[in-house]
Amino acid sequence: MAKPGPDWDGLLKWSLSHSDGTGTNRNLSEEDKKWFMEAMQAQTVDVVKRMKEITLVMQTPEDVLDSQGVTPADIEDMLDELQEHVESIDMANDLHSIGGLVPLLGYLKNSHANIRAKAAEVVSTIVQNNPRSQQLVMEANGLEPLLSNFASDPDVTVRAKALGAISSLVRHNKPAVTAFRLANSYTGLKDALNSDNVRFQRKALHVIHYLLKENTSDCTTLNELGFPRILVHLAASDDGDIREAALGVLLELAQHDVDAKVGRSAEEDEKLKTLLEERINGISLMSPEDLGAAKEERLLLDALWKTYFNEPSSLREKGLLVLPGEDAPPPDVASQQFEPPLRAWAANKNTTSEKKQAPLLLGP
Repeated sequence: MAKPGPDWDGLLKWSLSHSDGTGTNRNLSEEDKKWFMEAMQAQTVDVVKRMKEITLVMQTPEDVLDSQGVTPADIEDMLDELQEHVESIDMANDLHSIGGLVPLLGYLKNSHANIRAKAAEVVSTIVQNNPRSQQLVMEANGLEPLLSNFASDPDVTVRAKALGAISSLVRHNKPAVTAFRLANSYTGLKDALNSDNVRFQRKALHVIHYLLKENTSDCTTLNELGFPRILVHLAASDDGDIREAALGVLLELAQHDVDAKVGRSAEEDEKLKTLLEERINGISLMSPEDLGAAKEERLLLDALWKTYFNEPSSLREKGLLVLPGEDAPPPDVASQQFEPPLRAWAANKNTTSEKKQAPLLLGP
């Protein structure tokens, strides 16, 4: 499929002919100004025009496209082009205005897996850091097909791409977070962690970590669904990103679900302790370069050890927690936030009493 566009070669030659990067700026002639403005205006018109053409194709029934010789590969190429256009926030928001958002969401239900996956990628680009497009996608019920593909699509790539779009859609978007939670999507996230697809696992871990930051009460749900056992397994992964993400989620669960800490079995504690010891031993054997790259993992291991076993990890004794030239970890304020309720109540009571005893100055 042809992709008409602006005369980039002409623009480049014009730019180079008017500036070599060493001389001072000079005034343009009226003729040069006119040519430049027309060239830039043509670029804007071409993009909008092209997006309208793509929208027309997306609105055309699949059987009609087949009869015209348009192949699934052509549709994928077209969606690739559309994704480039909507990287601009203005163009992403304009897609709805020209009628292209709804048919794009319709492609999430296409019979071809590659098209479903590509459509989810485009949706992810549209809503990323874009509250207006997030709202438009929600109003067009775009979350529903994404959730369906994420939870039950037979193609794991489609599921992963759908989760990527969901991840972009729920960021700083409370209605989307609420809808995601009400859809019982933690079960889908659990399935993602149990899959053999590394990218799928990574995305699931990042989404879980974000959701726990937004709703710490969900830590109880994850513990009840058996997430810790899966996370301990992933924390031993050969993939460094998965290890760090799994350790981060384990730390969130340990810090925010006090009941789960009390109800843990000795066997679970022993498995976690064995894992942490193995990772610490592995870090002890790393080269200086690898140690620097593993800074986040070192800090997470130490924080987890302290949270679960109430003592510093051996990383501190070995001098591996903070390497020469590195900043020291921030002070431990988390434990103060999770102290026993009776102690916290007593501290607040004493503070209140002290305040009440202060003299009230009403005048000279």
